Order: sequence, then structure tokens, then C-alpha cells
Amino acid sequence: MTVKMDPSLYLQNQTVERKAKGDALGKDDFLKILMTQLQNQDPMNPMQDKDFIAQMATFTSLEQMTNMNKMLETFINSQTADGILKYSEMIGKEVQYNSVSIGENGEQNVTNISGIVKSVQQKGTQTFIELQDGTTIPTSSITKVSNPAPEL
Repeated sequence: MTVKMDPSLYLQNQTVERKAKGDALGKDDFLKILMTQLQNQDPMNPMQDKDFIAQMATFTSLEQMTNMNKMLETFINSQTADGILKYSEMIGKEVQYNSVSIGENGEQNVTNISGIVKSVQQKGTQTFIELQDGTTIPTSSITKVSNPAPEL
């Protein structure tokens, strides 16, 4: 019994659209290599079952890693996009931050400043807070968050 392969699956009948991905091979490339290997194997000495199973396991692992990479990228993008929501809870809170200035002799002077958060802004991937006095600072410079002292 002979098994015929669909001629449209032969590589010579495929259009080649190769995108520049550097030196990395993707799952489509791996599948094309496997198909070429199966098409060109010696009929008197075909690929052993264990070799074929090992290659299919490698292909499955590659596909799972690719899917996991896509999910990780989606997760990271969602985490950076939620910055404004995370910091919006700071509106009305008192924050302390360090302000660095350069003195006349070239030495760094670090001053601890505090203020009440008025608003939160997102510029690109960075999140900034605006204080009631109009000062805008990056969230990375905040050293302390607390409830403001009650007015007497």
C-alpha cells in the first residue's frame, strides 16, 4: 500500500515569504525542515519511529515556548498599561520624594520633600504624579506614601 502525499505540500510548490527574524528559526521553519526530511528520506531506510517522535516532541516544545512567550509579552504590556490605575489611589495622599541638586562645589545635595498628590499622568510607559503645588515627579522617586496630617 502506497501513501500519496498532496503535491501542494511539497516545498517546491510553496511560495517563499521569509521575514527577517535574525538567526532564530520559528515553528513554521522547523515544520518545513521536517516535511523536507520526510519527503527526501531513503525509502529503503525510512526514519525510525523514535526519531520521528523525538522531532515531533521538539516541535511541540517549540510551539509551547512560542505561545508562552506571546502570553508573557501580553502580561508585561498589561502591567505597564495599568500604571495610571495603580497610582490613582495615591490622589489625596501625602508623598515624600528625594530631590537631588548640584551644589556650587559640584557635590550632590539630596533634599527630602513632601506634598499632597493632585493627579496622576502617564507619558509613554512612565507614570508621573502631580502635587498640589504644581510639581510633577516620576513615581520612581517616591520614598513614602501616607495619609495627610489632619488640619487643625
